[in-house]
Amino acid sequence: MTEALMARAVSIVSPTILFQFGSSPQTRASLGRRGISFSSSSAGFRSIRAVQENGGPRRLVDIVRLVPELSRNYFRSPSRRALFGGISLLGGFYVAQTISLSFGALGVNDVIAAVLCVLLTEYVTRFYYSRPKVTFPLALLNNFKMGFTYGLFIDAFKLAS
Repeated sequence: MTEALMARAVSIVSPTILFQFGSSPQTRASLGRRGISFSSSSAGFRSIRAVQENGGPRRLVDIVRLVPELSRNYFRSPSRRALFGGISLLGGFYVAQTISLSFGALGVNDVIAAVLCVLLTEYVTRFYYSRPKVTFPLALLNNFKMGFTYGLFIDAFKLAS
């Protein structure tokens, strides 16, 4: 807390100065367009923006604008991409099993549910293959579709036996 106040006092005196503080020599504070920005190059710290120009708290719009960049940085790791791909695949399988169980047990509107399932699968397939570049959210949607189709096939084999 005192480091933030000290950095604010230094930035008020000279807005272009970079002030070294903290336990790590790579940590610095600077005054930017939106307020005081703390950054560090060590693995234990993250970039934090303390306040805006007006001294008030961060607005919701600013947080919403940061979400795409944060998610891109989060999903750069191949292990995270594989993990969420598997979760999407299993999520599609779960939804297929739930739809099959609920409409199959009731015996009402099962034809309409089947039509909606086929339309959903065909629309996702058309949407996926019409894009020139496959993005990560689009790959997750395709994984969900594959799990959904696999779940419906497995349930059909269970009913046939």
